[in-house]
Formats: sequence, structure tokens, C-alpha cells
Amino acid sequence: MDSWIWWLLAAAALGIPLVLTAMPEFAMFAVGALAAAGAAGLGAGVVLQAVTFLVVSVALVAFVRPIAYRQLQRGPQIKMGIEALQGATAVVAETVDGEGGRIKLNGEIWSARALHPDQVYQPGQQVDVVEIQGATALVV
Repeated sequence: MDSWIWWLLAAAALGIPLVLTAMPEFAMFAVGALAAAGAAGLGAGVVLQAVTFLVVSVALVAFVRPIAYRQLQRGPQIKMGIEALQGATAVVAETVDGEGGRIKLNGEIWSARALHPDQVYQPGQQVDVVEIQGATALVV
């Protein structure tokens, strides 16, 4: 059997743990095996095939892996929960001052308190949510 077939079998064998474990490093080694299969198909010797496998695999692990992990570490760009409410605009439902009050925020009634204790907001006024403390929105 030709050596390029062995490299293709190695690439397929490296694809199995990739699917089972979802570790992208196996895909990088599989691409290295495919590169070695291409070198073997072009008539390269065994040493050059092995060097091709090593160079391509190590290059992918060294350069592509850090980029991929950085993308995974960023997390979702969508704000959810309390983070999504900060900066939102609300309408005052009951007078809001330093002691408390009620606002309508995203269709729900929330307890609210003025960020600055001397400020008073009347019903119908629009306010901005600065922070959420428990179940109370601090507004300006």
C-alpha cells in the first residue's frame, strides 16, 4: 500500500478523537497528516513526509490554537440579565426620589431609587438606569 494512503488513514484516525472530545488540536494534527499525504503523493521520501507532518502540525498548534482560544474566551457579545438593563431607558410610574419609587422598564414594573438623593422624578418622565442593586434600579 502506498504511503499517502497511510497518511490519509492517520488523518481519519485523528478525526475520531476530534469528534469524541471536541479538542481542536486533533484537527490540526489531521491537517498535518493530510499535508504529509500530499507530500507522499508528490513522491517525497519518508523523512520529508514526516518533516511535513511535524512542521504543519506544530505551525497550526503554535499559531492557530492561540487565536482560536482567544475567540472562545471572549464569550458572547450579547448582554443578558442585569447587564442588559444597565443603560436602558425607563418611564417613571410612581414618583421616584432618594427613598424609592416605581419605574416601567422593558414592560415590567421595577422598584427604583434616584441615584442622587436630592433628585425627584415625576410619573411620565423618562429616566436612565445606571445600576441594578438587587431588585431596585438606580436611575438618573
